[in-house]
Amino acid sequence: MLSGEPASTGIQSEFDEGLPLRVRRRVTRRLIPFLVFIYFLAYLDRANLGVAKLQMQGALGFSDAVIGLGAGIFFLGYLLLDLPGSLIVERWSARKWIARIMVSWGLVATLMGFLGTPLFGAIRPVTQFYGLRLLLGIAEAGFFPGVIVYLSHWYRAEDRPRAKAYFMVTQPLAIAIGVPLSRWILESVSWAGMAGWRWVFILEGVPPVLMGFVTLWYLCDRPHSARWLGEDERGWLTAALKAEESAKVSAGRVRMIDALCNPQTFLLIAIFFLIVTGNQALIFFLPSITETMKSLPVELRSIAAGLPYACSAVGILLNGMWAHRTGSLRWHTAIPMLATGISLALTVTAGRGGAGWLVLGLFCLAGFTSQAYLPAFFTLPTILLGRDAAATAVGLICLGNLGGLAGPWLFGYLRTATGRYDTGLWVLAGCMFLAGVLATQIRVPRISHTKSLHE
Repeated sequence: MLSGEPASTGIQSEFDEGLPLRVRRRVTRRLIPFLVFIYFLAYLDRANLGVAKLQMQGALGFSDAVIGLGAGIFFLGYLLLDLPGSLIVERWSARKWIARIMVSWGLVATLMGFLGTPLFGAIRPVTQFYGLRLLLGIAEAGFFPGVIVYLSHWYRAEDRPRAKAYFMVTQPLAIAIGVPLSRWILESVSWAGMAGWRWVFILEGVPPVLMGFVTLWYLCDRPHSARWLGEDERGWLTAALKAEESAKVSAGRVRMIDALCNPQTFLLIAIFFLIVTGNQALIFFLPSITETMKSLPVELRSIAAGLPYACSAVGILLNGMWAHRTGSLRWHTAIPMLATGISLALTVTAGRGGAGWLVLGLFCLAGFTSQAYLPAFFTLPTILLGRDAAATAVGLICLGNLGGLAGPWLFGYLRTATGRYDTGLWVLAGCMFLAGVLATQIRVPRISHTKSLHE
C-alpha cells in the first residue's frame, strides 16, 4: 500500500497488502520470458562467430588476429546507437525500437552466411567480414541499454536486481545452449552444397526477423497501457513508479547533464570497459582454447566451451536474488569480478601442468562469477538517477563496450604473436581483477526494502 493511503475494510486492506507482490509476478510472467527469448536470439547471433570460425578460418584464410578484430569491430558499430537508443526508449517507444533492432540485426546476421560469395562482388572477404560485423553492431545497438531502461518503467527500485537477473541470465544461456547448437549445425547441416559454418549464420539469423514483428504486437511501453493488468494493478504500479521518480526530481537527478556531472557515471564506464574486455575475449576464443585440451575426451571437448556459461547462468541468478535481498549493490558487483580474475589466473597456472580436467573446472568457476555482477551493476544507474539522467547514464556506461573491441583483438593478436593462449589469459585475468578493485569504490545508498520484498 502506498504511504499516505487510508486504511480500508479488513478484506480490502488484505487485498491491498498483496497487491505489490501480485503485480510484480504478473509483470514478470508477461515480460521476462519474452525479453529473455529475444535477447537469446540477439546474443546467439553475436557469439556464434566463435563456433563458425572453426571452419570459416580455413575456408576464407583468416588468422586469429583477423577473427579477433572482426569480433571486436562489432562493438564499434554497437556504440553508435547505445546512448541514443536508451533515450529513444525513455522518450519514444521501447516496443517499436526493439522491433526495429530485431529485424535489422536478423537480416545482417543472415548475410554473414554469404561471406566470400559473388553476392558481394569483388570486395575482399576480409573487408566483407569487417563490414558485416560493423553493421551487425549498428543493427543491434541500443537493445541491451534499451531493455535496462524499459525494465525501470515496470519495476520499482527494490525489485529491479531480481528482474534484471532473470533477463541477464540470457547471456550465458545463449552461449551454454547456443555453442552446442551452433556446433551441431556446423557439423550436421550442409544443404544446397553450402558449408556448415554458413548455415550457422543463416539458420540463426532468420528467427529474429520474425520475432521483430511479434514484438510490435506483444509488448507495450508503459504500465498505464497494459490491458493485461487489472485497473487497480495499473493504478498502483503507475503511482508507485511516479512516487519514486518524484523523489529523484526533487533531488535534481533527472536531467541529462546530471549524469554527466556525476563522477560515479565515469567510474562505472571504466569498470564496464575492463570487465567487457575480459569477458568478450573469453567468449570468442574459449571454443578454440577447449579444442587444445587433448587430455579431455573428444565428446567433452565439443561441449566444454558451453559449460562455463551454464555456470554463469546460475551465478547471475544467485547473485541477483542475493542483491535483491541485501540491497548492497557495490559488493554484489565487486566480489564476482575479483573472483573471476583470481580463477582465470589459476586456470593459466593449472594449464601448464596439462591437467585438462582441472583447467575445465577452473574455467567453470570463472564462468560462475564472470557475469554474476550484471544484475547489481545495471541496477546502479536507475538507483542513482532518474528519467533522462538514468537513460543517459546507461548509454554512457555502455561505452565500456569498447572493451568488446579491445579484448578479442588483443587476445587474437597475442595468440598470433606467441602461438599460445597463456599470455592473453593473464591479460584477461588482470582486467577482471582491476575491474573488481575499482568496483569497491562505488558509492551508492543501500536500496530500501519494503514488506513486499520478502513475501
